[in-house]
Amino acid sequence: MAEKTKPLLIKRYASRRLYNTETSDYVTLEDIASLIRGGREVQIVDLKSGDDLTRQYLLQIIAEHESRGENVLPIDVLNDLVRSYMTPGGSVVPQFLQASFEMLRDGQSQMMDKMSAMNPMAKMPGFELMQAQQQAFMKAMTGGLGGASGWSAPQSEEASGDAEGGEDLDAIKKQLADLQDKLSKLK
Repeated sequence: MAEKTKPLLIKRYASRRLYNTETSDYVTLEDIASLIRGGREVQIVDLKSGDDLTRQYLLQIIAEHESRGENVLPIDVLNDLVRSYMTPGGSVVPQFLQASFEMLRDGQSQMMDKMSAMNPMAKMPGFELMQAQQQAFMKAMTGGLGGASGWSAPQSEEASGDAEGGEDLDAIKKQLADLQDKLSKLK
């Protein structure tokens, strides 16, 4: 198993401000949530006492998201969590939750690996080049429309220049002809 990377150290000052020791600046709970969503592990410690405050801040992040209507935890699960805290002699809930989330992460990772492996086109030589050419062709044909696909908005005539746009279109036409030629040879 791969060695776990050291978590990002966040220090809480007496003023309750949170300090990112990696970037040497103050951060908010939302900044910490963004780091975690990005795959970083964090550890939040009280500067004066050295107490680990990570758990309480992570719970606070979850509570704030839940209060904004970003409901992830169903009411039944929340009730069961509260009940688990009231169970004398400890509970198996923490171990169960940890195992469940590990299974979920592993399942997602395996599914993504299988989806990549199942794509027969991905193994074809020059597939990446073909994808890039196809994207360039679609961009040229649609005039750069389609914000959700990552394409930029069309430029004005003054900004793009008539000659430059014509050269791009000629290059795309040549690439498309080359691609069609290659495909006809594969048949």
